[in-house]
Amino acid sequence: MKSRIQLARALRRNQTDPERRLWARLRNRQLNGWKFRRQVPIDRFVADFLCNDAKLIVELDGGQHSMQAAQDGQRTVLLETLGFKVVRYWNHAVMTDLENVLEDILAHLELR
Repeated sequence: MKSRIQLARALRRNQTDPERRLWARLRNRQLNGWKFRRQVPIDRFVADFLCNDAKLIVELDGGQHSMQAAQDGQRTVLLETLGFKVVRYWNHAVMTDLENVLEDILAHLELR
C-alpha cells in the first residue's frame, strides 16, 4: 500500500479537470493573499486543498461521492476535531460557477 505522501504526489500528478481549474485560481496566493496547498496528507486522509493559516480544507466531490456520504461525514468529523473547517463543492459547480465557489471559499476564510 502506498504511503500517504506517495498517494498525495500521485494525486497531484493526476488532477481531475475541476481540481486543475480550482488550483489555477488558488495557487500563488491569488485568493486575497491566502496560501493554499493541494493534495495534503492530514492524519490518515489526503485533503484536496488546504489553507493552513485559516485551517480550512476545501474538498471537491464528484458523482462517486454521493455514494460515499457516510464516509465523507466521518472524515469531516475527524478533521474538525483536529481544528480544521471542511467545505465541500461539487465538481460541476467548479466547472460551471467558479466565481461563486471562490466567493464562498473567501467568505469561509474571512470567518476563520
